[in-house]
Amino acid sequence: MRETPGWRADIGRILAPVQRNRAVEYTILMPCLNEAETVALCVSKARGWLEERSVTGEVVVADNGSTDGSQELARCAGARVISVPQRGYGAALLAGIENARGRFVVMGDADDSYDFSDLDAFRSALDDGADLVMGNRFQGGIEKGAMPALHRYVGNPVLSGIGRLFFGSRIGDFHCGLRAFRRSAILSLHLQSTGMEFASEMVVKATMQDFEIAEVPTTLRPDGRTRPPHLRAGRDGWRHLRFLLLYCPRWLFFYPGAVLLVLGSGVGIRLSISSWHIGPAILDVDTLVACAAAVLIGYQSIWFAVLTKSFASREGLLPLDVRVDRFRRRFPLEQALLASAFTAGAGVVGFAIAMLRWRDAGYGPLEATQTIRLVVPSATLLVIAAQTALGSLLLSILALPSARPSAGSVVALDASSDPDTPATTSDRAPSTGPAPADSIDRSLCEFRTPPAVPAGFPPARGSARH
Repeated sequence: MRETPGWRADIGRILAPVQRNRAVEYTILMPCLNEAETVALCVSKARGWLEERSVTGEVVVADNGSTDGSQELARCAGARVISVPQRGYGAALLAGIENARGRFVVMGDADDSYDFSDLDAFRSALDDGADLVMGNRFQGGIEKGAMPALHRYVGNPVLSGIGRLFFGSRIGDFHCGLRAFRRSAILSLHLQSTGMEFASEMVVKATMQDFEIAEVPTTLRPDGRTRPPHLRAGRDGWRHLRFLLLYCPRWLFFYPGAVLLVLGSGVGIRLSISSWHIGPAILDVDTLVACAAAVLIGYQSIWFAVLTKSFASREGLLPLDVRVDRFRRRFPLEQALLASAFTAGAGVVGFAIAMLRWRDAGYGPLEATQTIRLVVPSATLLVIAAQTALGSLLLSILALPSARPSAGSVVALDASSDPDTPATTSDRAPSTGPAPADSIDRSLCEFRTPPAVPAGFPPARGSARH
């Protein structure tokens, strides 16, 4: 039978809309900044995994302003490239997640330190119902030269340990760059960090919202680039630690404040009676003044913890804390002001007694240690009364109705963002960074046989598929 010229092209044009409109199951997302040496290889591996597993998907490269031609290399390898003007690891990933078409997203660095041809463990965990699947490099293995010793034995273990302590997470590697998740679930967290601390924010918020989080062993290999890494140990380590502290007022304010308040009150009450002999040391009124300072700082820190939790919940930064809400209901403004008045009254009584003693002494010099034992506690009570009144007033202001939804409602997904419903472009909030997905040639997402690596591209470290 004689073939009609161009019949294959005609069929291709007929089927192309069907192929483009198929529900995308997986988006493999790679942030990129000057990764010309490795990005094409990573894209080819990712596309190869999708084809071998018969997974409908796409590879997206979120370019953060590369100047070495990474964008064209990624396109030639079959990726959809979006441009992200705002600099930062988190900014690139936020834009990539927003523009992803897949129901699930796998994110990983484009430096060939992770193997995109072996994502089966992540897929299995997602199929089992996980919302977030974290790679664990300490379980999967860290090859020689893949991670500096300071990061491997100090930085990552310490920061991950702090994260587990502060937030009750069971994740062993908070900062693994290879992870997978349900796109709709992560969008519901409203992540905001634009720097390296984005990795911590995702785990922390997912933990606080009681997401189903799984962890799979992941191997970290030496990256394939010759330039220095973007990561800066001191700066980025501090940004991670700062984020963990700011998102946990309990450890930042409450626990330190409680320790100061208890120690200051206990020692201060003892010294307000008489001096305290501890071995060769004698604690007297000088220590009493220090105790008063500890009490005031501790009490103010506890109020900071309560107010910070209330404000963060109001602004949607943290989930609603039932303990703070219970405290506010059981200790309303009226009772707080009443307690403040009683405390201030006790302080005034103390000052009145001191004034009477001064009158009895003919308004002349007084014995300093005895006077200080009375005046310092009285002044401390007056300051605590003022802190209580001001703090309760501010807490009542924060309890006023707000048009902004609290974080407690964030986890309630509407039907359009159901994790089991494939995302569509109309479901997404408009992006201020990258170009809209519909303005990019969709034919780049139609999977074909991975193209050959461009001439001059550095050879892979072994087979692209393992």
